[in-house]
Amino acid sequence: MIDKQRIIPLIVATALFMENMDSTVIATSLPAIAADIGTSPLTLKLAITSYLLSLAVFIPASGWTADRFGARLVFAIAVGVFMIGSVGCALSGSVTGFVFARILQGMGGAMMTPVGRLVLLRSVDKSALVNAMAWVTVPALIGPVIGPPLGGFITTYASWHWIFLINIPIGLLGIFMALKFIDPIKSETQEKFDLYGMVLAGVGLAGIAFGLSVAGLNLLPWSTVAALVAGGAISMTLYVIHARRTGSPVLDFSLLRLPTLRAAIIGGFLFRLGIGALPFLLPLLMQIGFGLTPFHSGLVTFSSSLGAMGMKTLAARLIRAFGFRNLMTVNAIVSAFFLGVCALFTVTTPLLIIMVILVVGGFFRSLEFTAINTVAYAEVESPQMSRATTLVSVNQQLAVSAGVAVGAASVETTMWLNHVSELNATVFMPAFVVVALTSAASSFFFWQMPADAGHEISGRKAIEVASRKGAAKSAASAAVKAATEDTQDMRDQRLG
Repeated sequence: MIDKQRIIPLIVATALFMENMDSTVIATSLPAIAADIGTSPLTLKLAITSYLLSLAVFIPASGWTADRFGARLVFAIAVGVFMIGSVGCALSGSVTGFVFARILQGMGGAMMTPVGRLVLLRSVDKSALVNAMAWVTVPALIGPVIGPPLGGFITTYASWHWIFLINIPIGLLGIFMALKFIDPIKSETQEKFDLYGMVLAGVGLAGIAFGLSVAGLNLLPWSTVAALVAGGAISMTLYVIHARRTGSPVLDFSLLRLPTLRAAIIGGFLFRLGIGALPFLLPLLMQIGFGLTPFHSGLVTFSSSLGAMGMKTLAARLIRAFGFRNLMTVNAIVSAFFLGVCALFTVTTPLLIIMVILVVGGFFRSLEFTAINTVAYAEVESPQMSRATTLVSVNQQLAVSAGVAVGAASVETTMWLNHVSELNATVFMPAFVVVALTSAASSFFFWQMPADAGHEISGRKAIEVASRKGAAKSAASAAVKAATEDTQDMRDQRLG
Protein backbone atom coordinates (compact mmCIF):
# COMPACT_ATOMS: atom_id res chain seq x y z
CA MET A 1 0.00 0.00 0.00
CA ILE A 2 2.84 2.39 0.80
CA ASP A 3 4.38 1.77 -2.63
CA LYS A 4 1.07 2.37 -4.39
CA GLN A 5 0.41 5.55 -2.47
CA ARG A 6 3.70 6.89 -3.84
CA ILE A 7 3.95 5.32 -7.29
CA ILE A 8 0.37 5.71 -8.55
CA PRO A 9 0.22 9.48 -7.95
CA LEU A 10 3.48 9.81 -9.89
CA ILE A 11 2.08 7.74 -12.79
CA VAL A 12 -1.01 9.94 -12.99
CA ALA A 13 1.06 13.10 -12.49
CA THR A 14 3.36 12.18 -15.36
CA ALA A 15 0.43 11.83 -17.77
CA LEU A 16 -1.15 15.07 -16.59
CA PHE A 17 2.19 16.88 -16.88
CA MET A 18 2.54 15.65 -20.45
CA GLU A 19 -0.94 16.92 -21.30
CA ASN A 20 -0.67 20.27 -19.51
CA MET A 21 2.75 21.04 -20.93
CA ASP A 22 1.75 20.06 -24.46
CA SER A 23 -1.30 22.34 -24.29
CA THR A 24 0.84 25.41 -23.66
CA VAL A 25 4.16 24.58 -25.32
CA ILE A 26 2.57 24.83 -28.76
CA ALA A 27 1.66 28.51 -28.29
CA THR A 28 5.30 29.61 -28.35
CA SER A 29 6.09 27.58 -31.45
CA LEU A 30 3.09 28.49 -33.59
CA PRO A 31 5.00 30.95 -35.86
CA ALA A 32 7.70 28.38 -36.66
CA ILE A 33 5.16 25.59 -37.26
CA ALA A 34 3.03 27.87 -39.47
CA ALA A 35 6.02 28.88 -41.58
CA ASP A 36 7.09 25.26 -42.00
CA ILE A 37 3.72 23.95 -43.19
CA GLY A 38 2.93 27.04 -45.28
CA THR A 39 0.19 28.87 -43.40
CA SER A 40 -0.26 31.85 -41.07
CA PRO A 41 0.05 31.70 -37.27
CA LEU A 42 -3.48 33.09 -36.98
CA THR A 43 -4.89 30.24 -39.02
CA LEU A 44 -2.87 27.71 -37.06
CA LYS A 45 -4.47 28.91 -33.81
CA LEU A 46 -7.23 26.53 -34.89
CA ALA A 47 -4.90 23.82 -33.57
CA ILE A 48 -5.32 25.21 -30.05
CA THR A 49 -9.07 25.67 -30.25
CA SER A 50 -9.63 22.27 -31.92
CA TYR A 51 -7.81 20.59 -29.02
CA LEU A 52 -10.03 22.36 -26.47
CA LEU A 53 -13.08 21.45 -28.52
CA SER A 54 -12.12 17.78 -28.54
CA LEU A 55 -11.59 17.85 -24.78
CA ALA A 56 -15.02 19.34 -24.15
CA VAL A 57 -16.79 16.81 -26.37
CA PHE A 58 -15.21 13.62 -25.01
CA ILE A 59 -14.75 14.36 -21.28
CA PRO A 60 -18.41 13.53 -20.45
CA ALA A 61 -17.92 9.97 -21.75
CA SER A 62 -14.85 9.31 -19.59
CA GLY A 63 -16.68 8.19 -16.44
CA TRP A 64 -18.88 5.60 -18.15
CA THR A 65 -15.98 4.32 -20.24
CA ALA A 66 -13.82 3.78 -17.14
CA ASP A 67 -16.64 1.95 -15.35
CA ARG A 68 -17.38 -0.22 -18.37
CA PHE A 69 -13.87 -1.25 -19.43
CA GLY A 70 -11.81 -0.58 -16.29
CA ALA A 71 -9.96 2.59 -15.31
CA ARG A 72 -6.49 1.06 -15.76
CA LEU A 73 -7.15 -0.07 -19.35
CA VAL A 74 -8.86 3.18 -20.36
CA PHE A 75 -6.07 5.25 -18.81
CA ALA A 76 -3.38 3.28 -20.68
CA ILE A 77 -5.30 3.52 -23.97
CA ALA A 78 -5.84 7.25 -23.45
CA VAL A 79 -2.09 7.77 -23.05
CA GLY A 80 -1.55 5.74 -26.22
CA VAL A 81 -4.08 7.82 -28.19
CA PHE A 82 -2.40 11.00 -26.96
CA MET A 83 0.96 9.64 -28.16
CA ILE A 84 -0.45 8.77 -31.60
CA GLY A 85 -1.84 12.29 -31.85
CA SER A 86 1.58 13.66 -30.90
CA VAL A 87 3.26 11.67 -33.67
CA GLY A 88 0.60 12.91 -36.08
CA CYS A 89 1.38 16.52 -35.12
CA ALA A 90 5.11 15.99 -35.71
CA LEU A 91 4.49 14.44 -39.14
CA SER A 92 1.86 16.94 -40.29
CA GLY A 93 2.55 18.84 -43.50
CA SER A 94 -0.73 20.74 -43.76
CA VAL A 95 -3.16 22.66 -41.58
CA THR A 96 -5.81 19.96 -42.02
CA GLY A 97 -3.50 17.18 -40.90
CA PHE A 98 -2.22 19.19 -37.96
CA VAL A 99 -5.72 20.08 -36.73
CA PHE A 100 -6.86 16.45 -37.09
CA ALA A 101 -3.85 15.28 -35.05
CA ARG A 102 -4.67 17.85 -32.35
CA ILE A 103 -8.25 16.57 -32.20
CA LEU A 104 -6.86 13.06 -31.70
CA GLN A 105 -4.66 14.39 -28.91
CA GLY A 106 -7.74 15.98 -27.35
CA MET A 107 -9.56 12.65 -27.37
CA GLY A 108 -6.70 11.09 -25.42
CA GLY A 109 -6.41 14.05 -23.09
CA ALA A 110 -10.14 14.01 -22.37
CA MET A 111 -9.78 10.49 -20.97
CA MET A 112 -6.39 10.91 -19.29
CA THR A 113 -7.41 13.66 -16.86
CA PRO A 114 -10.64 12.36 -15.28
CA VAL A 115 -9.74 8.67 -15.59
CA GLY A 116 -6.28 9.32 -14.13
CA ARG A 117 -7.90 11.01 -11.17
CA LEU A 118 -10.33 8.09 -10.85
CA VAL A 119 -7.42 5.65 -10.81
CA LEU A 120 -5.89 7.65 -7.99
CA LEU A 121 -9.10 7.75 -5.92
CA ARG A 122 -9.66 4.01 -6.29
CA SER A 123 -6.06 3.01 -5.61
CA VAL A 124 -5.01 5.27 -2.72
CA ASP A 125 -6.36 5.11 0.80
CA LYS A 126 -8.35 8.18 1.86
CA SER A 127 -5.95 8.86 4.71
CA ALA A 128 -3.17 9.42 2.14
CA LEU A 129 -5.30 11.31 -0.37
CA VAL A 130 -4.01 14.79 0.50
CA ASN A 131 -0.38 13.85 -0.17
CA ALA A 132 -1.38 12.01 -3.35
CA MET A 133 -3.32 15.02 -4.65
CA ALA A 134 -0.35 17.25 -3.87
CA TRP A 135 1.77 15.20 -6.28
CA VAL A 136 -0.92 15.40 -8.96
CA THR A 137 -1.51 19.15 -8.51
CA VAL A 138 2.11 20.12 -9.12
CA PRO A 139 2.21 19.15 -12.83
CA ALA A 140 -1.04 21.02 -13.41
CA LEU A 141 0.75 24.17 -12.27
CA ILE A 142 4.19 23.46 -13.72
CA GLY A 143 2.99 22.40 -17.18
CA PRO A 144 1.52 25.76 -18.28
CA VAL A 145 4.51 27.61 -16.83
CA ILE A 146 7.36 25.46 -18.19
CA GLY A 147 5.66 25.05 -21.57
CA PRO A 148 6.48 28.46 -23.13
CA PRO A 149 10.24 28.52 -22.31
CA LEU A 150 10.63 24.85 -23.26
CA GLY A 151 8.80 25.42 -26.53
CA GLY A 152 10.94 28.46 -27.29
CA PHE A 153 14.15 26.61 -26.48
CA ILE A 154 13.29 23.54 -28.60
CA THR A 155 12.09 25.63 -31.53
CA THR A 156 15.13 27.90 -31.41
CA TYR A 157 17.90 25.35 -30.91
CA ALA A 158 16.39 22.16 -32.42
CA SER A 159 13.16 21.71 -34.37
CA TRP A 160 9.49 22.21 -33.47
CA HIS A 161 8.84 18.54 -34.27
CA TRP A 162 10.57 17.54 -31.02
CA ILE A 163 7.89 19.40 -29.03
CA PHE A 164 5.57 16.51 -29.81
CA LEU A 165 8.08 13.67 -30.12
CA ILE A 166 9.28 14.09 -26.51
CA ASN A 167 5.84 12.79 -25.48
CA ILE A 168 6.67 9.34 -26.86
CA PRO A 169 9.17 8.12 -24.21
CA ILE A 170 7.12 9.76 -21.45
CA GLY A 171 3.94 8.07 -22.69
CA LEU A 172 5.55 4.66 -23.10
CA LEU A 173 6.89 4.82 -19.56
CA GLY A 174 3.47 5.87 -18.28
CA ILE A 175 1.72 2.96 -20.02
CA PHE A 176 4.25 0.44 -18.71
CA MET A 177 4.00 1.74 -15.14
CA ALA A 178 0.18 1.89 -15.28
CA LEU A 179 -0.16 -1.72 -16.43
CA LYS A 180 2.38 -2.88 -13.84
CA PHE A 181 1.26 -1.05 -10.69
CA ILE A 182 -2.43 -0.14 -11.14
CA ASP A 183 -5.00 -2.79 -10.25
CA PRO A 184 -7.61 -3.63 -12.94
CA ILE A 185 -10.63 -2.34 -10.99
CA LYS A 186 -14.02 -2.19 -12.73
CA SER A 187 -17.33 -0.84 -11.48
CA GLU A 188 -19.57 -3.48 -9.92
CA THR A 189 -22.66 -1.98 -11.58
CA GLN A 190 -22.86 -1.67 -15.37
CA GLU A 191 -25.03 1.28 -16.39
CA LYS A 192 -26.55 1.98 -19.77
CA PHE A 193 -24.69 4.61 -21.78
CA ASP A 194 -26.62 7.88 -22.07
CA LEU A 195 -26.00 8.62 -25.76
CA TYR A 196 -28.61 11.38 -26.02
CA GLY A 197 -27.21 13.06 -22.91
CA MET A 198 -23.69 12.66 -24.29
CA VAL A 199 -24.67 14.53 -27.47
CA LEU A 200 -26.40 17.34 -25.59
CA ALA A 201 -23.58 17.71 -23.05
CA GLY A 202 -20.89 17.45 -25.74
CA VAL A 203 -22.51 20.11 -27.93
CA GLY A 204 -23.15 22.34 -24.92
CA LEU A 205 -19.65 22.09 -23.48
CA ALA A 206 -18.07 22.42 -26.92
CA GLY A 207 -20.03 25.57 -27.68
CA ILE A 208 -19.23 27.19 -24.34
CA ALA A 209 -15.58 26.11 -24.12
CA PHE A 210 -14.83 26.82 -27.79
CA GLY A 211 -16.61 30.18 -27.68
CA LEU A 212 -14.78 31.30 -24.54
CA SER A 213 -11.45 30.05 -25.90
CA VAL A 214 -11.62 31.94 -29.20
CA ALA A 215 -12.95 35.06 -27.49
CA GLY A 216 -9.42 36.10 -26.60
CA LEU A 217 -7.81 35.12 -29.91
CA ASN A 218 -9.63 37.50 -32.29
CA LEU A 219 -10.26 34.61 -34.66
CA LEU A 220 -14.00 35.14 -35.01
CA PRO A 221 -16.38 38.13 -34.79
CA TRP A 222 -17.91 38.75 -31.38
CA SER A 223 -21.36 37.97 -32.79
CA THR A 224 -20.17 34.47 -33.75
CA VAL A 225 -18.51 33.97 -30.37
CA ALA A 226 -21.72 35.04 -28.61
CA ALA A 227 -23.73 32.65 -30.79
CA LEU A 228 -21.41 29.76 -29.89
CA VAL A 229 -21.67 30.44 -26.16
CA ALA A 230 -25.43 30.98 -26.33
CA GLY A 231 -25.93 27.80 -28.37
CA GLY A 232 -23.81 25.87 -25.89
CA ALA A 233 -25.80 27.28 -22.97
CA ILE A 234 -29.09 26.26 -24.61
CA SER A 235 -27.79 22.74 -25.24
CA MET A 236 -26.62 22.45 -21.63
CA THR A 237 -30.03 23.64 -20.41
CA LEU A 238 -31.67 20.90 -22.46
CA TYR A 239 -29.19 18.44 -20.98
CA VAL A 240 -30.06 19.45 -17.41
CA ILE A 241 -33.73 18.83 -18.18
CA HIS A 242 -32.85 15.46 -19.69
CA ALA A 243 -30.55 14.49 -16.80
CA ARG A 244 -33.42 14.75 -14.33
CA ARG A 245 -35.29 12.06 -16.25
CA THR A 246 -32.52 9.49 -16.64
CA GLY A 247 -30.97 7.21 -14.05
CA SER A 248 -27.45 7.26 -15.51
CA PRO A 249 -26.57 10.78 -16.73
CA VAL A 250 -23.10 11.39 -18.19
CA LEU A 251 -22.89 14.53 -16.02
CA ASP A 252 -24.58 13.89 -12.69
CA PHE A 253 -25.50 17.31 -11.26
CA SER A 254 -27.36 15.63 -8.38
CA LEU A 255 -23.94 15.17 -6.77
CA LEU A 256 -23.96 18.91 -6.05
CA ARG A 257 -26.17 18.14 -3.07
CA LEU A 258 -22.95 17.10 -1.30
CA PRO A 259 -21.66 20.26 0.48
CA THR A 260 -17.96 19.58 -0.10
CA LEU A 261 -18.34 18.72 -3.79
CA ARG A 262 -20.63 21.72 -4.31
CA ALA A 263 -18.06 24.04 -2.75
CA ALA A 264 -15.26 22.48 -4.81
CA ILE A 265 -17.29 22.91 -8.02
CA ILE A 266 -18.65 26.45 -7.54
CA GLY A 267 -15.85 27.91 -5.43
CA GLY A 268 -13.25 26.00 -7.43
CA PHE A 269 -14.66 27.41 -10.68
CA LEU A 270 -14.29 31.00 -9.46
CA PHE A 271 -10.81 30.36 -8.07
CA ARG A 272 -9.59 28.62 -11.22
CA LEU A 273 -11.17 31.29 -13.41
CA GLY A 274 -8.97 33.93 -11.85
CA ILE A 275 -5.83 31.82 -11.58
CA GLY A 276 -6.39 30.40 -15.08
CA ALA A 277 -5.95 33.87 -16.55
CA LEU A 278 -2.42 34.16 -15.09
CA PRO A 279 -0.62 32.02 -17.73
CA PHE A 280 -2.37 34.12 -20.38
CA LEU A 281 -1.81 37.61 -18.93
CA LEU A 282 1.64 37.32 -17.40
CA PRO A 283 3.60 36.28 -20.54
CA LEU A 284 1.90 39.08 -22.51
CA LEU A 285 2.87 41.59 -19.82
CA MET A 286 6.45 40.33 -19.75
CA GLN A 287 6.91 40.26 -23.52
CA ILE A 288 4.78 43.11 -24.85
CA GLY A 289 4.74 45.35 -21.79
CA PHE A 290 8.32 44.88 -20.61
CA GLY A 291 10.00 43.85 -23.88
CA LEU A 292 11.39 40.50 -22.71
CA THR A 293 11.97 37.67 -25.17
CA PRO A 294 9.64 34.65 -25.00
CA PHE A 295 12.45 32.55 -23.53
CA HIS A 296 13.34 35.05 -20.77
CA SER A 297 9.66 35.68 -20.08
CA GLY A 298 9.15 31.97 -19.61
CA LEU A 299 12.06 31.78 -17.19
CA VAL A 300 10.50 34.52 -15.04
CA THR A 301 7.04 32.95 -14.97
CA PHE A 302 8.57 29.53 -14.30
CA SER A 303 9.45 30.73 -10.80
CA SER A 304 5.86 30.18 -9.67
CA SER A 305 6.37 26.44 -10.12
CA LEU A 306 9.10 26.51 -7.48
CA GLY A 307 6.53 27.58 -4.93
CA ALA A 308 4.20 24.83 -6.13
CA MET A 309 6.87 22.19 -5.57
CA GLY A 310 7.66 23.61 -2.14
CA MET A 311 4.04 23.21 -1.14
CA LYS A 312 4.02 19.46 -1.79
CA THR A 313 5.70 18.54 1.48
CA LEU A 314 3.60 20.90 3.63
CA ALA A 315 0.07 20.55 2.22
CA ALA A 316 -1.00 17.59 4.37
CA ARG A 317 0.34 19.17 7.56
CA LEU A 318 -1.35 22.52 6.92
CA ILE A 319 -4.69 20.97 6.06
CA ARG A 320 -4.52 18.71 9.11
CA ALA A 321 -3.65 21.65 11.36
CA PHE A 322 -6.31 24.11 10.16
CA GLY A 323 -8.96 21.96 8.48
CA PHE A 324 -10.24 22.23 4.93
CA ARG A 325 -12.82 24.97 5.50
CA ASN A 326 -10.62 27.37 7.43
CA LEU A 327 -7.59 26.87 5.22
CA MET A 328 -9.43 27.11 1.90
CA THR A 329 -11.37 30.22 2.93
CA VAL A 330 -8.32 32.18 4.08
CA ASN A 331 -5.91 30.82 1.50
CA ALA A 332 -8.22 31.76 -1.40
CA ILE A 333 -7.95 35.39 -0.31
CA VAL A 334 -4.19 35.15 0.20
CA SER A 335 -3.72 33.56 -3.25
CA ALA A 336 -5.91 36.24 -4.82
CA PHE A 337 -3.82 38.92 -3.11
CA PHE A 338 -0.60 37.68 -4.72
CA LEU A 339 -2.43 37.49 -8.05
CA GLY A 340 -3.58 41.09 -7.64
CA VAL A 341 -0.04 42.22 -6.79
CA CYS A 342 0.88 41.49 -10.41
CA ALA A 343 -1.08 44.63 -11.31
CA LEU A 344 1.66 46.66 -9.61
CA PHE A 345 4.45 45.31 -11.82
CA THR A 346 6.06 47.96 -13.99
CA VAL A 347 8.99 47.99 -16.37
CA THR A 348 11.15 49.36 -13.52
CA THR A 349 10.21 46.59 -11.07
CA PRO A 350 13.29 44.42 -10.43
CA LEU A 351 12.90 40.95 -11.88
CA LEU A 352 14.09 39.47 -8.58
CA ILE A 353 11.12 41.00 -6.73
CA ILE A 354 8.74 39.75 -9.44
CA MET A 355 10.14 36.25 -9.14
CA VAL A 356 9.90 36.26 -5.32
CA ILE A 357 6.25 37.30 -5.51
CA LEU A 358 5.55 34.59 -8.07
CA VAL A 359 7.30 31.94 -5.95
CA VAL A 360 5.30 32.82 -2.82
CA GLY A 361 2.09 33.14 -4.82
CA GLY A 362 2.74 29.78 -6.48
CA PHE A 363 2.98 28.15 -3.05
CA PHE A 364 -0.43 29.39 -1.91
CA ARG A 365 -2.10 28.70 -5.26
CA SER A 366 -0.82 25.14 -5.31
CA LEU A 367 -1.98 24.62 -1.71
CA GLU A 368 -5.48 25.78 -2.65
CA PHE A 369 -5.60 23.53 -5.71
CA THR A 370 -4.56 20.54 -3.62
CA ALA A 371 -7.26 21.27 -1.04
CA ILE A 372 -9.96 21.79 -3.69
CA ASN A 373 -9.06 18.64 -5.61
CA THR A 374 -9.05 16.57 -2.42
CA VAL A 375 -12.10 17.81 -0.51
CA ALA A 376 -14.25 17.42 -3.63
CA TYR A 377 -14.34 13.64 -3.05
CA ALA A 378 -14.65 13.63 0.74
CA GLU A 379 -18.36 12.71 0.72
CA VAL A 380 -18.55 10.86 -2.61
CA GLU A 381 -19.50 7.19 -2.40
CA SER A 382 -17.35 4.70 -4.30
CA PRO A 383 -20.01 3.86 -6.95
CA GLN A 384 -20.38 7.59 -7.72
CA MET A 385 -16.66 8.29 -7.96
CA SER A 386 -16.45 8.08 -11.77
CA ARG A 387 -19.32 10.55 -12.18
CA ALA A 388 -17.70 12.91 -9.69
CA THR A 389 -14.34 12.90 -11.49
CA THR A 390 -16.09 13.61 -14.81
CA LEU A 391 -18.01 16.52 -13.29
CA VAL A 392 -14.87 17.98 -11.72
CA SER A 393 -12.89 17.67 -14.96
CA VAL A 394 -15.59 19.43 -16.99
CA ASN A 395 -15.72 22.19 -14.41
CA GLN A 396 -11.95 22.67 -14.57
CA GLN A 397 -11.95 22.83 -18.36
CA LEU A 398 -14.68 25.48 -18.44
CA ALA A 399 -12.98 27.49 -15.69
CA VAL A 400 -9.68 27.71 -17.57
CA SER A 401 -11.43 28.70 -20.81
CA ALA A 402 -13.48 31.30 -18.96
CA GLY A 403 -10.36 32.65 -17.25
CA VAL A 404 -8.64 33.36 -20.56
CA ALA A 405 -11.83 34.96 -21.90
CA VAL A 406 -12.26 37.19 -18.83
CA GLY A 407 -8.58 38.22 -18.90
CA ALA A 408 -8.72 39.05 -22.61
CA ALA A 409 -12.02 40.92 -22.24
CA SER A 410 -10.62 42.97 -19.36
CA VAL A 411 -7.59 44.00 -21.40
CA GLU A 412 -9.69 44.90 -24.45
CA THR A 413 -12.17 46.88 -22.31
CA THR A 414 -9.32 48.85 -20.76
CA MET A 415 -7.92 49.62 -24.21
CA TRP A 416 -11.35 50.79 -25.38
CA LEU A 417 -11.92 53.01 -22.34
CA ASN A 418 -8.45 54.56 -22.64
CA HIS A 419 -8.69 54.89 -26.44
CA VAL A 420 -5.53 52.82 -26.88
CA SER A 421 -5.00 50.82 -30.06
CA GLU A 422 -1.87 48.86 -29.09
CA LEU A 423 -1.02 46.76 -26.06
CA ASN A 424 1.20 48.28 -23.38
CA ALA A 425 2.04 47.54 -19.75
CA THR A 426 -0.69 49.79 -18.28
CA VAL A 427 -3.64 47.99 -19.92
CA PHE A 428 -2.91 44.80 -18.00
CA MET A 429 -3.34 46.31 -14.52
CA PRO A 430 -7.18 46.26 -14.41
CA ALA A 431 -7.22 42.71 -15.78
CA PHE A 432 -5.13 41.42 -12.88
CA VAL A 433 -7.42 43.21 -10.42
CA VAL A 434 -10.55 41.72 -12.00
CA VAL A 435 -9.28 38.13 -11.98
CA ALA A 436 -7.91 38.55 -8.44
CA LEU A 437 -11.30 39.70 -7.13
CA THR A 438 -12.94 36.78 -8.93
CA SER A 439 -10.63 34.31 -7.24
CA ALA A 440 -11.16 35.96 -3.85
CA ALA A 441 -14.94 35.56 -4.25
CA SER A 442 -14.47 31.79 -4.06
CA SER A 443 -13.76 32.08 -0.32
CA PHE A 444 -17.49 32.70 0.32
CA PHE A 445 -18.41 29.27 -1.04
CA PHE A 446 -15.57 27.53 0.80
CA TRP A 447 -16.79 29.05 4.07
CA GLN A 448 -20.24 27.51 3.44
CA MET A 449 -18.80 24.03 3.95
CA PRO A 450 -19.43 22.30 7.30
CA ALA A 451 -16.83 23.02 9.97
CA ASP A 452 -15.75 19.37 9.92
CA ALA A 453 -15.61 19.11 6.11
CA GLY A 454 -13.08 16.53 5.01
CA HIS A 455 -11.92 15.65 8.53
CA GLU A 456 -11.98 11.97 7.61
CA ILE A 457 -9.26 12.45 4.98
CA SER A 458 -7.28 15.30 6.54
CA GLY A 459 -6.74 13.80 9.99
CA ARG A 460 -8.14 16.95 11.59
CA LYS A 461 -10.73 14.94 13.51
CA ALA A 462 -8.02 12.99 15.34
CA ILE A 463 -6.32 16.24 16.41
CA GLU A 464 -9.53 17.66 17.80
CA VAL A 465 -10.30 14.50 19.74
CA ALA A 466 -6.79 14.38 21.21
CA SER A 467 -6.92 18.04 22.24
CA ARG A 468 -10.00 17.36 24.36
CA LYS A 469 -8.37 14.64 26.46
CA GLY A 470 -7.79 15.61 30.04
CA ALA A 471 -10.04 18.67 29.89
CA ALA A 472 -12.70 19.11 32.53
CA LYS A 473 -16.15 18.51 31.09
CA SER A 474 -19.57 19.02 32.58
CA ALA A 475 -22.26 16.37 32.25
CA ALA A 476 -24.05 18.38 29.58
CA SER A 477 -20.85 18.87 27.58
CA ALA A 478 -20.09 15.17 27.82
CA ALA A 479 -23.54 14.32 26.46
CA VAL A 480 -23.10 16.73 23.57
CA LYS A 481 -19.66 15.31 22.84
CA ALA A 482 -20.96 11.74 22.88
CA ALA A 483 -23.78 12.63 20.52
CA THR A 484 -21.35 14.39 18.19
CA GLU A 485 -18.99 11.44 18.13
CA ASP A 486 -21.86 9.06 17.39
CA THR A 487 -22.88 11.26 14.49
CA GLN A 488 -19.32 11.38 13.18
CA ASP A 489 -18.95 7.60 13.48
CA MET A 490 -22.18 7.08 11.56
CA ARG A 491 -20.92 9.47 8.88
CA ASP A 492 -17.61 7.62 8.69
CA GLN A 493 -19.42 4.31 8.20
CA ARG A 494 -21.63 5.80 5.50
CA LEU A 495 -18.61 7.23 3.66
CA GLY A 496 -16.73 3.99 3.88
